[in-house]
Parts: sequence; C-alpha cells; structure tokens
Amino acid sequence: MTRRRYPLGIQTFEKIRKDDMLYIDKTQYIYNMSHADSKYFFLSRPRRFGKSLLVSTMLSYFEGKKDLFNGLAMETLETEWIDYPVLHFSMAGGKHMDKEQLKRYLLFVLKIQEDKYGIVNDDVDPNIRLSKLVMAVYEKTGRQVVVLIDEYDAPLLDVAHEDEDLKVLRDIMRNFYSPLKDCDPYLRFVFLTGITKFSQLSIFSELNNVSNISMKDEYAGVCGITKDELLTNMQEGISELAQANNLTHDEVVAKLTENYDGYHFSAASPDIFNPFSLLSCFSNKDFESYWFASGTPTYLINMLKKFDVLPANLGKMYAKSSAFDAPTENMKTITPLLYQSGYITIKDYDKMSQLYTLDLPNKEIKVGLFESLLPNYLDGIYAEQGDVTIAKMSVLIRQNDMDGALRLLQTFLGTVPYCNVTNYEGHYQQMLFVIFTLLTHFVVDVEVHTPKGRVDIVMLTNERLYIIELKLNHDADTALRQINLKDYAERFALCGKPISKVGINFDSKVGNISDWKIEYNSLMDV
Repeated sequence: MTRRRYPLGIQTFEKIRKDDMLYIDKTQYIYNMSHADSKYFFLSRPRRFGKSLLVSTMLSYFEGKKDLFNGLAMETLETEWIDYPVLHFSMAGGKHMDKEQLKRYLLFVLKIQEDKYGIVNDDVDPNIRLSKLVMAVYEKTGRQVVVLIDEYDAPLLDVAHEDEDLKVLRDIMRNFYSPLKDCDPYLRFVFLTGITKFSQLSIFSELNNVSNISMKDEYAGVCGITKDELLTNMQEGISELAQANNLTHDEVVAKLTENYDGYHFSAASPDIFNPFSLLSCFSNKDFESYWFASGTPTYLINMLKKFDVLPANLGKMYAKSSAFDAPTENMKTITPLLYQSGYITIKDYDKMSQLYTLDLPNKEIKVGLFESLLPNYLDGIYAEQGDVTIAKMSVLIRQNDMDGALRLLQTFLGTVPYCNVTNYEGHYQQMLFVIFTLLTHFVVDVEVHTPKGRVDIVMLTNERLYIIELKLNHDADTALRQINLKDYAERFALCGKPISKVGINFDSKVGNISDWKIEYNSLMDV
C-alpha cells in the first residue's frame, strides 16, 4: 500500500481530500463552533500552525461539500449539510504596504468575492463595500452569509514596533472589519485567525461580541498535531524516519518530541507538535529546524529590540492571565507577543493566582531564535560564518578542549568589523551566551547566583561543568582570581561532574578576546 503524501505547503482542504493526502481530523472542533451559542470566533496561533487549512476546511463545510468529509468526525455529526454563501478573505497578501496600497488591496480582495456572486460595486471605501457585499449576497441567495478571514493581522505585523505607522494601518483595518457587527442579521458565522491580538481597544473595538477561543481548553488542539494524533495517524512516517536514521521507534518519538513538541495553548492543553516541522521532518527524513527556515521572524526581532530584551532573558517567564488580553500595541512587556508568535509557550498554570509559567517550547525554537539574534552581535556574512565556527566549537567542547574552542572563537571574532566594538561588558556576556547556547548540546545560564556573588556564565555539558567569568579591559588572571576568591565552585559541588574554571578577558579596543585561562583540575573535580 502506498503511503499517503504529506500536504507540505498545501492549505486547501478540498485538494488534500481529493488527492488522498494525510489529513489530521479537526472537524469535531468546527462542528462544535458552528453549533455554539456565539457565531463570532477569533483564533490566535503561530504562523505555519494550520490556521489556513482550518479556514479552508470551514469553507468546504459551510458550502455543504459532504463528500469531502467521508470518514471524518463531521460525517457522523452533521445531519443537515446546508450550502451557505461564504465570503473567504485572506489578508496574507497585505504585507509591507503603506496606507494607500492597503486600501487598494482591500478593494482587490473584495472584488474577488463580488465577482464570485456576480455583484458590481464601485464604492472606494472598503468598509462600505464589505457591508454592501454581505447584504447583497444575503439578498441574492436567501441565506445568511459565512465570513472567514484568515491572517487578519498580516498587514500590521511588520509595523507592530512602529507606533505611528501602526496607528494608521490599524485604523484602516478596524474600519474594514467594523461592518461585521452591523451586518449581524445577515450573518450565519464569522471566523478570524491571526497571530497577534490587536484587541478591544483597537481592531476589535467594533466587534466586542467575538468569542476568543485562543486559550480555551476545549480548543487547545484545534491546530497543530497532538501526541495522540502523532501516534495514531503517523506510525508509517515514524517507521520510515527510524529506518532512514538507524533509530528505534521510541528514539524517533523522543527526537520528534525534543525538537518539535512542547506547545501548550491553554492551562490544560495536551502536548502539541508544530505541524509544519513535523510533516517536513517526515518528508525529508531528517531532524532540521524547518519552522525557522520557512521565514525570518522580522517583526519579532524588531519588537525584541524595542523592549530591550536580552538573549539571556529568553527563557522561563511568568505572566498573569490579564496580560494575554492586552492589545499588542499597548503591551507593557513582550511576553504576550512571544507567546502568541510561538516562541514561548505555557508550561504551567496556577489557578489560584492566575499565574502562567512560560518557557521556550523545544530545541527547534531555542536554536532558531538564538540564530536569529546572532546578527545583533555579528554583522551580515559574519553571522553566517559564525554558524560554522559555533559548530566547530561544539565538537571541540564535547572533546573537553575548551582551549581550542576559545582559540577558534578568538580567530573568528578577529574577522568581525569594528562597528561591533563596545565598552559594555554585558554586550560580550550576551554574545557569549548566544554562542554557547547555539552549541545545542549544552545547558547554559548567565548571572547565576552563588553565596558570595554571581557567576557570569555557567555551562553544563555531558562530561563537565564550566564556570566562566568575563572581564573587560583587565586580564584573564583577574577573572580567574574572582572565581577562586568568591569560591564559585562550591555552589556547584554536588553537580556530579568535574568542574572547570574559565577566566576570559575582552579587549574593547579590538572587540575580541585578548586572553583566557582555564583550570581543569579544580579541587571539585571528581
């Protein structure tokens, strides 16, 4: 029997079903929404998480295409199969536009829907066109209209860090969506997807009756692939991946979990795998960082700069429930945006205090995010060369050759332009933190507290624990002396591994390591 093809890059439900591609059944969720008390829904999920496929599935459902749902949950749930008129808008093409371009784009997507129903309208105001379109379709078909809007926030993401441009484009989009409330008598169902939540004070100010299901337990698995779905529907892919990589079934599941699992979209969410990365891994039979390779998170990097977020702080975070309701443009911290974008996820929830614990979901995100941050410390092509250097450093450190790794790093940093030179010691600490984190096999932390002070960097490998102290415009002896005087190694005496002390000095005149010293035979070594 031939294996079902994976629908990589294919977001059309009808094509997937007609071509007998792999489809993870999400139709139960659609039935639940379509028969709920509310008829206005909003879902936030990270990019490439299956939002467009979900919308496409809704399109086929509301158009009454019963045959496409054979063998799916919807086949046994739905009994009426009414063919509703559907207005399907995607805002994905509205990126990188100014005010006038965005207005023209909205008129363009409206005309596509007008042509579908043979409606002529020359109004130049998108919101008036939308209102008239809904009413005209209702009159023409005699049935309430379904409105599906995919990636509603796409025109706003690239200007989320620019207050002036964001306000102008946000107002255009708010005016465009505003008729949906007044058209309520003519509407059967309205569904919007996006990444961010430009909330009650902005985009949705006119749509205050929208049910936000983004963090509802009952909809946590509506996008993405759960662990149960992986083990139930993708056993053949697991077997092929095991054979291609000379791994056992359980080893493949463990590597898939390490790389692509770990997402939670509500307090009681099941484990969710990134669907794009998972399917790409099965198709290519290799464990790579597919999600990051599919697009650079430009808007996120810009927002990290806006909020002065240090790489070392991209890990465990805490947020109250109310933080997730903050409009994107009024955020006081970047935490909600990091969550909505998929770069951190829910790891725990305390119901009494309504406090969420969040962290990086998996290895793919950790590596990809820090690779995206590396150019902030190493310009242009030097960042690409840095990836090779980091890979070589990883090999040397796994061979317990920290001296060789630092020599390699010193040689590489000698190629970085002087424009990266700074007199701020924290700059070099963060740069080393990013580099050491990208070694991928090791656990790295900064500013680790001890009874007598704080260690600049602590790195735990499979074989050894490194205590690293940095100095700027001093010498390596000074750095090593601080480790010994404050007895930093005592703090880690119970780690169960040999402890090495590393003193590193940076010279701000050249922006490079000037010297280093390593004590491999600490009294704590075992």
